[in-house]
Amino acid sequence: MKRFFMKYGFAVLATATVVAVALSLMTFLSNHINVLENAAGTVAAPFRSAAAFVADWIDDQLRYVEDFDELRRENKELRRQIAEMEEQLRQAQEDSEENQRLRELLDLRERRRDLSDFETATVIERSVSNWSAVMTLSKGASSGVEEGDCVLSSEGYLVGFITKVGSSWSTLQTLVDTDASMGAQVFRSGDIAVAEGDFALMRQNKLKLTYLPAGATLLVGDLVVTSGLGDYCPSGVVIGSVEELVVDEGGLAAYAVIAPAARLEELKQVFIVKSFEIVE
Repeated sequence: MKRFFMKYGFAVLATATVVAVALSLMTFLSNHINVLENAAGTVAAPFRSAAAFVADWIDDQLRYVEDFDELRRENKELRRQIAEMEEQLRQAQEDSEENQRLRELLDLRERRRDLSDFETATVIERSVSNWSAVMTLSKGASSGVEEGDCVLSSEGYLVGFITKVGSSWSTLQTLVDTDASMGAQVFRSGDIAVAEGDFALMRQNKLKLTYLPAGATLLVGDLVVTSGLGDYCPSGVVIGSVEELVVDEGGLAAYAVIAPAARLEELKQVFIVKSFEIVE
């Protein structure tokens, strides 16, 4: 053994020294690497957090865009469905109104068998000035409408007369127009007179009953109908009712104010009488 250390002792010592130095160096480096790693981790942590935040934000934005596109597609589809339902509702309403007009026309035919030929028309324009109260209707010469045709409401009340005709339109002069004039009769007494428009009354949607016979005994509420004079309107069509009596100095009725039975300001549909039978 002594001879071994004498012969190899230096080599063993050198080897041990190298191993010890290597172990010390590895321990030193290991400790410092951990410190560096910790320092690097500490410095990089905010950046890693920022990168994660940015990544999450980008991901949220992408999902938002996808959701927004999906909502936009759904919204477009809902608008289309609503538009379809609104169109169906409009069509149903138009069909209902058409059915109502047909029922009114049938009822009017039953009540007035002397009115042989009607043409339904829509009021498409109203015009009231200082001197006139007219309406434009949706039917004209192409539908057989002629000047002088009388026009009734769905209840069969007098509305006025056709004064101008185009191909697909016509002008209705309402019975309160200042130029309107028609033969009239007091239904209760049978007194014959003239119903005509009046400048002062037109704005109130009223007209006057004039040329009353001497001794006429009118009462407020008396029904006034057409007399059939002139052959341009059938007799017995309701004009309106007496609302006020105006007497002269002798105490006799000078004229009466008539409130039309037809609600002129509400009319949407009317019936144009193109022909009728004259009943003696």
